[in-house]
Amino acid sequence: MTPIIETRSVTMQINGATLVDDIDISVGSGEMIAIVGPNGAGKSTLLRLLSGDLRPTQGCIRLKQCSLQSYSAAQLATHRATLSQHVSVTFPFTVEEIVRMGASHMNDAAAHPRIEAALDEVAVRPLRHRQLPTLSGGEQQRAHFARVLVQLACGEALHGPGLLLLDEPTSSLDLRHQIELVEIAGRRARNGTAVIAILHDLNLAVRFATRIIVIHRGSVVADGVPEQIITDEMIRKVFEVDVTVQYHGDGSPVLLPQAMKPIGL
Repeated sequence: MTPIIETRSVTMQINGATLVDDIDISVGSGEMIAIVGPNGAGKSTLLRLLSGDLRPTQGCIRLKQCSLQSYSAAQLATHRATLSQHVSVTFPFTVEEIVRMGASHMNDAAAHPRIEAALDEVAVRPLRHRQLPTLSGGEQQRAHFARVLVQLACGEALHGPGLLLLDEPTSSLDLRHQIELVEIAGRRARNGTAVIAILHDLNLAVRFATRIIVIHRGSVVADGVPEQIITDEMIRKVFEVDVTVQYHGDGSPVLLPQAMKPIGL
């Protein structure tokens, strides 16, 4: 399988601190990847490297077989779409105007049906004329997700399956909208998009991902299907939490928060 994106010995150092250390990963079309790990592990730095927002101090990243650095910003926007962890908009743009920004590289006639589809899919059509700063954090997150979906759809219409990067996309969402986001991302993956998301909720990661990558102290310490990765031993070693992993009837792992205990307490 030809990878959509791959890293080779990627390292990121800032002011003498190593944030990402010698990472090799390869993600193919249609994969749903959850990146998990404790705070400060390097997850967001890795996602920013994959998006092209940061340039590695060592190693290389290839997007669709070309160096990530060879793309101009405009070209990159048609091959990958990123939902950042924090997006601050203080100007009184409406939800519709925010979503339309995802189609900046496509003419209005071609973009219109994609904008309307995203408003419906993310269920923000009733908010389309509301100014973004007047919305709750979760509503703003959904509006930005719709924008990113429009950008992805416009780019894939030109170049085929692309890359969707999500940095803690459920952090502001209620339970229903967390599940809906996972389902929407899954539909994109089934159509060939490579989806990579940083998630803190391991149970949601199991539901979301066909593959989980565990980052600890800047390095990949585990990479595989959820049933192999979510284990008592991994959680103790990486998250410093004592827990016994349970299993659903289908064999998928599940964690009971009330049964967790920080090691040392």
